[in-house]
Amino acid sequence: MRSVARLGAILLGLAAVIGFMTPHHAMGAEAIKIGVIYPLTGGAAAEGRELRAGAELALEIANKVYPNISMNMAKNAGVKNLGGAQIELIFKDHEGNPTLGADLAKKLILDDKVVGILGCYHSSVTKTVSAVCEQQGVPMINDSSTSPELTKRGFKWFWRTTPHDVTFTKDLFEFLKGMSEGKVKGVAKAPKKQIQNIASACENSEWGSNVSALLDKYAKDYGFEMKKSVLYAKTATDLSSEVRSLKAVKPEIMLFASYTSDGILMIKTLKAQKANPKIIWGQNAGFEAPEFKDTLRDDIVGVLTRTVFLPKVAQVKKVAGEVNTFYREKTGRDFSGASARAFTGVQAWVEVLEKAASTAPAEIQKAANAIEIPGDQLIVPWAGIKFAASGDDLGQNMLGTGMIGQYQKDKSGNMVLEIVYPFDVATANMIFPLKGF
Repeated sequence: MRSVARLGAILLGLAAVIGFMTPHHAMGAEAIKIGVIYPLTGGAAAEGRELRAGAELALEIANKVYPNISMNMAKNAGVKNLGGAQIELIFKDHEGNPTLGADLAKKLILDDKVVGILGCYHSSVTKTVSAVCEQQGVPMINDSSTSPELTKRGFKWFWRTTPHDVTFTKDLFEFLKGMSEGKVKGVAKAPKKQIQNIASACENSEWGSNVSALLDKYAKDYGFEMKKSVLYAKTATDLSSEVRSLKAVKPEIMLFASYTSDGILMIKTLKAQKANPKIIWGQNAGFEAPEFKDTLRDDIVGVLTRTVFLPKVAQVKKVAGEVNTFYREKTGRDFSGASARAFTGVQAWVEVLEKAASTAPAEIQKAANAIEIPGDQLIVPWAGIKFAASGDDLGQNMLGTGMIGQYQKDKSGNMVLEIVYPFDVATANMIFPLKGF
């Protein structure tokens, strides 16, 4: 009995030594909780469903092994440098309410003990949630909010993967400039005087108000004339007066920043009032939601939207095709800009955790500031992800770019988004001018 007791003591001692020598991340491999705050109900629920679906697909790929997908995240079955720990996403619905978003962030941090936050789509909600994270010293990766102001606050716990509206708005005016120079596929050189006059209507929250200001600025910088700028409530049930005011200035180009429900209402109202612009462009969001296309159908043939992903990217980028095919098998539809950005946000979290090899906030912060994810790992057509560690755009991905797509009918009569910008990857001749309503 004495020898058995001695043996037990030796084994316990060895266990203690091994436990002391084993890195913390290799012990237990507990699930890593990340809070995800999206608009799952309310006026932007359509976008919220897309965001969640994209995040969930990235989660599945990160937690399992998919040898046929050409990205590092698909090879490790969890976070390799944390002992194969699985990622757990805890979804919360902010309903488009900034105050609710902040409350949810506090609960996720204090009650659910998440290591960080992903979200929140609405820039107004991201603004309040990121303030909570900054106060608590908790990392937040923003995948889908585009107000430029979010990365101009000097926050040290906030990183954004998506390009912001300065990039997207410059893309628009570079596109219009290219039209006047004959660079658009299938369109003869359009004298600038034929596309000179512009009018815009934007929803009046943090995002839309910033877009409106940027449109005014870049119209002036590029030598276009902004005839009318309108701000409206995204919850509006009647946009008749707004459309009348746009029509009154007889613009060749109409520009919009709308969520799904108000974007649909805007197009229906333009049709009812027989608006006849040569170009309609939307700042993504509602203009790319599946419901926008499914509801409006032929009424949006020729309409433009900015985006970060179009299914046509899969034709020229292998990993985009692989993951988009998987997404279509899961959901019955292609990636949208929203779902692609959510997927990329989760991927960024995985890569940052791999580099940190820790869930300690300071180590995650250090890793995020130093990480560089190459473009060949991403489904979006960016050069990569590298966050600015200093300067006026602190935490902003410096390698992201935008695209412009146009709704067209394919040979089978299906509505698709064709790439019209950048010009060198255009997939179809642009429809110009619009046929009108």
